[in-house]
Amino acid sequence: MHTLKKLDKSQVELTITVSPADYQKHLEKAAVRISERAAIKGFRSGKAPYETVKKEVGEMNILNEALEHVIQEAFFNAVVGEKLDTVGMPKIDIEKLAPGNDVVFRATVALLPAVKLADIKKISVKKEIKPTTEKDVDETLNAIRGTRAKEVLKTGVAEKTDKLVIDMDMYLDNVPVEGGQAHDYQVYLSEQHYIPGFNEQLVGLKKDETKDFSLDFAPTHYQKHLAGKKVDFKVKVKNVFERQLPEIDDELAKAVGQEGLTKLKELINSNISTEHEQKAEQKAEIEILDKLIDGSVFDAIPDVLIDAEQQKMFYELKHNLEHQGITIEQYLEQIKKKQEEVMDGFKAQAEKRAKAALASRQVAKEQKIVVSDEEIDKEIKMMEDVYKDNKEYIERLKRPEVRDTIAMSLQNRKVVEWLKSVCLNKS
Repeated sequence: MHTLKKLDKSQVELTITVSPADYQKHLEKAAVRISERAAIKGFRSGKAPYETVKKEVGEMNILNEALEHVIQEAFFNAVVGEKLDTVGMPKIDIEKLAPGNDVVFRATVALLPAVKLADIKKISVKKEIKPTTEKDVDETLNAIRGTRAKEVLKTGVAEKTDKLVIDMDMYLDNVPVEGGQAHDYQVYLSEQHYIPGFNEQLVGLKKDETKDFSLDFAPTHYQKHLAGKKVDFKVKVKNVFERQLPEIDDELAKAVGQEGLTKLKELINSNISTEHEQKAEQKAEIEILDKLIDGSVFDAIPDVLIDAEQQKMFYELKHNLEHQGITIEQYLEQIKKKQEEVMDGFKAQAEKRAKAALASRQVAKEQKIVVSDEEIDKEIKMMEDVYKDNKEYIERLKRPEVRDTIAMSLQNRKVVEWLKSVCLNKS
């Protein structure tokens, strides 16, 4: 027996009553588990009768052992009976728990919010592919040329094509910036530096010369504790190298595995064109989803969905930082923020991502877009082949929840392809 009460933010509260007759089977199974753990005199492990176990450990202990299973079954039956589409784990509050009496508990759970989709046929997005120019090819050729450069020590002043090795100290209000010290730091004057104006300050310096200067960091600089601030620098030049670049010719092409310069240019052109195509495709997909979200109507998004997206975004940030050799602790120290503050900053984007997932789910439902077991198995097999040497990853792929995540990812891909077939390249 249960009653249902609707709450704010797409949540419901179920008050569920389970009679002794309905939970007796769970008590008997719980008694077996207890007798397997606790020695009951005169009986082998797990073989003591229910009444004997009750006499030995007390009925309340058996009820506590059985409680999780009692709640799980009763909650599941109530959800199915009410035809609720729940998300996340319920919050359980026990109201009444005593041997021989009804078990009464309240389960507060979030529901997948209803979505009224925008008129998808009215969404029109044009995929605009950036043309590949001769300048694009030349820039790539120059980058390849730079990787084959010879570096020769020089005694003269640094020019815009040279490389410097320096020691550097950064100060903010005369206080050393944490992480702002670098020794044997290499600076390529021909390349754009992450601190605008930094390279220009080094042109004209010679070996063993020092220079003090200040630079204004942009308000949007990624190092938040330095963004919008004037930072002082002390630099000492340890060495200057002239970078002797090879000619852009057939020899350079052969050095990178091509038969000649013409073939190298063709390959570069093809790669850049493919990259432009992919970027245009991604931009169009984002634009379609943005228009779909903006034109759809969502019931209140439950906190559990937004929280889940915030957690994902924080994990993605951590993963990206680790690829750069930076720990999340170092990053948080650098930006002078706590994890909770960073998570809070993700909230608006997390809500948008939750809406995108809900809209995708609704499109799949209305358009009957499904993923077969064969498609999931094929995707898992492909992942197993890629990560065959990673035993931990392979084991993780066997988990039911991972399979569900893969299925949802494949469904989302199908939804995006369907949306593009309807919304792209309309006149």
